[in-house]
Amino acid sequence: MGGFEAFLQQVLIGLSNGMIIALIALGYTMVYGVLELINFAHGDLFMLGTFLALTLVGALGLEGPGGLAVLLAACPAFCAGLNWAIDRWAYRPLREAPKMAPLVSAIGVSFILMNVGLFWGALPMEAFGGGRAAAAPKDFPALVSNADLLGGALGAGVRFTGKELLVWAVTLPLLGGLTAFVRWTRLGMAMRATAQDPVAARLMGIDVDRVIGATFLLGGALAGFASVVYALYTNTISFQLGYRAGLDAFTAAVLGGIGNLPGAALGGLLIGLVRAMSDWAIAAEWTQAIVFAILILILVFRPSGLLGARVREKV
Repeated sequence: MGGFEAFLQQVLIGLSNGMIIALIALGYTMVYGVLELINFAHGDLFMLGTFLALTLVGALGLEGPGGLAVLLAACPAFCAGLNWAIDRWAYRPLREAPKMAPLVSAIGVSFILMNVGLFWGALPMEAFGGGRAAAAPKDFPALVSNADLLGGALGAGVRFTGKELLVWAVTLPLLGGLTAFVRWTRLGMAMRATAQDPVAARLMGIDVDRVIGATFLLGGALAGFASVVYALYTNTISFQLGYRAGLDAFTAAVLGGIGNLPGAALGGLLIGLVRAMSDWAIAAEWTQAIVFAILILILVFRPSGLLGARVREKV
């Protein structure tokens, strides 16, 4: 494979990973947009979605398009419901508390979900290796073909497989659909009104708690879709997966402008490309440091992010 072909292959990998990161980042940015809360538990919610997917595959023997459809229905529903329940029982009672209280609560929920994943990995199922090594990464069955779909049309050694097609086919309609939903539906307008001023939105007759609940439902569903796509794309999951995926997604949300939906999508794609190029051109062990260096530079020189608006602090 020549230099250009290797570069093109990394671009495809980076874009595919970036789309998955973007789906998770949207959950962060939607919740921050309406609550100004950094939901640290969101990455671990995504991790539990991958564990549910492996459980369903192991218990029901799912395969083929039918199995994929079951996963794409069950995991988003599970993550959406769990995310709504977390808001209802962990965050909503703290709505009027100082901002530090829900932030600490989010960190606590993150640790609880991570431990749920650890216990889940000990299930005595064949899919989890009999539960003998709960903390070990789990192999996810290859339900999607890894064969090159273009037959080398992009260049010698450049592969665009069924896995990349799955990522693009699931994430692009979701990103477009979410943008249309927020922009043109009544609930989407209520979300934007709540994000701008929740007190004024309540005075205008908007049920702010219902809007916030719907935001958690949507964000959780996106994490559920991301969990299925990620598991099928990488074929490996672990209970610590939410930590790294969550950090990448949070960095993407900050990079694009946290609270800004197009910004989160753009940030996800950029982080995916940076990770792929760093793995290829520098070394994989430096990738995490480079991603965090980008986060620090963004916070120092443009805290509002690439597409975020500068907002004057209210006093």
